[in-house]
Amino acid sequence: MTDLSQAEDSWFGAESATFGDRVAGAREAMGMSQADLSKRLGVKLKTIRVWEDDLEEPRANKLQLLAGMLNVSMSWLLTGEGDGLNGPADQAELPADVADLLSEIRKIKVSMSQTADRLGQMEKRLRATLKDDV
Repeated sequence: MTDLSQAEDSWFGAESATFGDRVAGAREAMGMSQADLSKRLGVKLKTIRVWEDDLEEPRANKLQLLAGMLNVSMSWLLTGEGDGLNGPADQAELPADVADLLSEIRKIKVSMSQTADRLGQMEKRLRATLKDDV
């Protein structure tokens, strides 16, 4: 576990990963399956899947337990900043060409996320404009 001062440059930073990505990465780093984590937290397996798929986030009490079980901070789970992981545990073992491909995929993912945010803002402005015109 390390303190990430520049989370935006990290594998699990806010620009590169979602809450679900960080939960899955930390769970895997601990050597737990989704079923193992669900039993330890006292939640259904479906709940873990929903969190990792970014369909919902846990309530504060479960978030605190989750962070403790995964040996990361709550802040890192939510934002990618604070005590957490640098990247996948097996990242150093990857061949250079595979690491390059993963890096390029991350860059594209960040770009797509930023574009989606801009598209959402434009849609909001368009709806407001249309509402004003009616």
